[in-house]
Amino acid sequence: MKAHQQVMIRLPVMRRRVLLVVVLMGFGLLIGRGVYLQSLHKGFLQKEGDARYSRSLTLSAHRGMITDRYGVPLAISTPVESIWANPSDVKASPEQVARLAKLLEMKPADLAGKLVNTQREFIYIKRRIPPEVAAQVMHVGVPGIFMQREYRRYYPDGEVAAHIVGFTGVDENGQEGMELKYQDWLSGKSGSRRVIKDRQGHIIEDLEAVKVPQDGHDLTLSIDRRIQYLAYRELAKAVDIHKAKAGTAVVLDAKTGEVLAMVSVPTYNPNNPLNRNVDGRSRNRAIVDIFEPGSTLKPFTIAAALETGNYKPDTLIQTAPGYINIGPATVHDAHPQGLITVSRVIQVSSNVGAAKIALTMKPQYLWGFFNELGFGSPTHVGFPGEASGRLRDYKTWRPIEQATMAYGHGISLSLLQLAHAYTVFANDGELRPVTLLKQKELPIGQQVFTAQTAHDLKDMLELVVQPGGTAPRAQIVGYRVAGKTGTAHKLGVGGYQADKYVSSFIGMAPASDPKFIIAVMIDEPSDGQYYGGAVAAPVFNAVMSGVLRMLAVPQDAPNNNIVIPPENAPEVKEVV
Repeated sequence: MKAHQQVMIRLPVMRRRVLLVVVLMGFGLLIGRGVYLQSLHKGFLQKEGDARYSRSLTLSAHRGMITDRYGVPLAISTPVESIWANPSDVKASPEQVARLAKLLEMKPADLAGKLVNTQREFIYIKRRIPPEVAAQVMHVGVPGIFMQREYRRYYPDGEVAAHIVGFTGVDENGQEGMELKYQDWLSGKSGSRRVIKDRQGHIIEDLEAVKVPQDGHDLTLSIDRRIQYLAYRELAKAVDIHKAKAGTAVVLDAKTGEVLAMVSVPTYNPNNPLNRNVDGRSRNRAIVDIFEPGSTLKPFTIAAALETGNYKPDTLIQTAPGYINIGPATVHDAHPQGLITVSRVIQVSSNVGAAKIALTMKPQYLWGFFNELGFGSPTHVGFPGEASGRLRDYKTWRPIEQATMAYGHGISLSLLQLAHAYTVFANDGELRPVTLLKQKELPIGQQVFTAQTAHDLKDMLELVVQPGGTAPRAQIVGYRVAGKTGTAHKLGVGGYQADKYVSSFIGMAPASDPKFIIAVMIDEPSDGQYYGGAVAAPVFNAVMSGVLRMLAVPQDAPNNNIVIPPENAPEVKEVV
């Protein structure tokens, strides 16, 4: 019995020792694990904890407005809500899913499909919905469904100013136009706020102070919204009447170079994401498209000739028999004129006269003037995708190319470049820079021609709109008008196309002291008429008349100044 008791007594002692060692080892492991987790692996644990309860809330910055020169909004941001979810937290009955789908105008299956992946902690259900709809969604009371304040861009003028203003994407980042060019200026900087949320999305505690969002800056354009509407209405009407492929128009302040209106047809509604890029409708044709200007370029050729001192407005040029052979090519006039003055070359738009005058000048000399006028270079107006046009190096010119370039063939430019170049005739030979932003001071220009040459050309351009000229339809009651028509064959596969034209007119008024320059281009008119004087000049007339009266510009001619050509008078045509 005693021996048995001794054995029983010894065994627990050994067990206690083994147990003690095991327990001590266990405590050692726990202590080591604790030290490891609390020091060496601390960052991982905090990250995991934050992922479950901590949230960084983005505080959206308000995008700056885009306005016209008088502060009228052209692009504004309105508050909207976006619905998002943490799929792992969503507990919704089929009835709740159906109710949410109806409110969000979604199919129940599509909504349920967004919530399938429970490994994700964030997914947008629907973005940019009206605040009142978002409130109804939250009232359904589904755990794991949240709303977030955002902003949606709205364009009050819709398609009228679309090509200048552009549009933004779903995240309010500029995609086209001035929205894209001035993205950093308009967008501002988002703020943030870190909080702890419970499983139902309720904020328990603020972890960090709010980083205040910095709102974007407003942008004031040079556009006058009233003139923009006027130009758009008249251009759209002309494109429809003449069944044209497209059209564009530019209205410039002749002294400041500010673009007061710039319109293109066809257009699009920037408020509707579905039609923004259909058939290239989002292109601002006045800036990104180039064309051969035709006879609207002749005034610059004649101005360069006057600058040589070898020509004067009354210098006689022999244009008979109505054509001239240059190598294997032939330059024609629409109507043979015979012996005419330099002024008459502009008035009747004589190709032969312009070609003969151009061939008396050295290629480098003529190229130098074209280059100074900005041809072949962007206007630096700052518009995305601006075209630079094409002006070939004078070293590659052949005589026929120099001759055709004199009347606007073999050179390409944008309508804005053409309007820009015409500022030399409105400012005593000084080329003024153009801009889409409102200016506070008169810009400093570059002297290209002498004041006398600019005055002489302006007088010649006044003859164009008189009887005997190519654009009597450009005359305006009470105002003197100076301008030039253009009718050019379009380039196609294999050369110039006989039945496709670009019709244009560019002019200024009041001619005594030009305040405005308006350029109009109609692409492929197909309803019979295609001459610039018949297709584009009436658009100029309607827009310029409205602008002069809208801005109360004093008249520089009597109310009976309009001279209508006799009914039996032949139409003075031009084709290049």
